[in-house]
Amino acid sequence: MEAAQMNPAGFRADQIGIVVHDLDRALARYERALGGGPWRIWTYGPRNVPRLTYRGADAAFEMRVALSSSVPQIELIEAISGPSIYTEWLDRHGEGLHHLGMFEEDVDGGIARMAAQGFDLMQSGRGYGRDGDGGFLYFDTAAELGVILELIEVPARRRTPEAIWPLPESVQARA
Repeated sequence: MEAAQMNPAGFRADQIGIVVHDLDRALARYERALGGGPWRIWTYGPRNVPRLTYRGADAAFEMRVALSSSVPQIELIEAISGPSIYTEWLDRHGEGLHHLGMFEEDVDGGIARMAAQGFDLMQSGRGYGRDGDGGFLYFDTAAELGVILELIEVPARRRTPEAIWPLPESVQARA
């Protein structure tokens, strides 16, 4: 069987996304259990992600994320405001595994591939990189797969993280 037949969407897990109620508390738990540090932390929302959608309409949700340095990457997500698929998941399932993400250079092509498989775009954010690139697109796969699938366009240049957790030892020694 050809690879395309075994995996018609071309999916591979580059990221494991986990929704949490409190990012700071979750960082301590996940670092202790899984490692993966240092973690880089950002807040994303309308002020730094110019194009946000939720369920087919423009949106204004905000979230804090922490990205691990591990492979695959672990992403912890705390919903801050606005309706989103993160708040939906927390309300229905509580904290835990939310999505599997794949790094994708051609997210528009990825949208077409996912649509061909019958998976609708449920939430997106585009333009979070320093040069206006970067995107995250979530597809409605939970009913069929038990988890959401995400396509991620990694920006060429990320914005500087708000924080790094834990602080590198060299910074801790100066503090």
